Amino acid sequence: MSDSLPGWTATVSIRAPSEEIAGWLERALAPEATREVPRARATLARPRPTVVDISITARDTGALRAALNTYLGWVHLSLATLPKAEGGKPG
Repeated sequence: MSDSLPGWTATVSIRAPSEEIAGWLERALAPEATREVPRARATLARPRPTVVDISITARDTGALRAALNTYLGWVHLSLATLPKAEGGKPG
């Protein structure tokens, strides 16, 4: 198998309510984006201070769907913990 992945890609932009929360979300997702996954690869970017982009490239549509579901689940979980963590502020 080749190290390069073909053209199945998706980018999700998450607009955070503040620059602080966007930074917290990016740090929360960063370890997952650096993991080696056999059929998909993810990268994170901050095109604007309050936006986190997750770009996923995969070898096939099944891998793309699985990676999108996984990352969106992590985003949801991360943002859902905000009200519980230190009075709603990431620390």
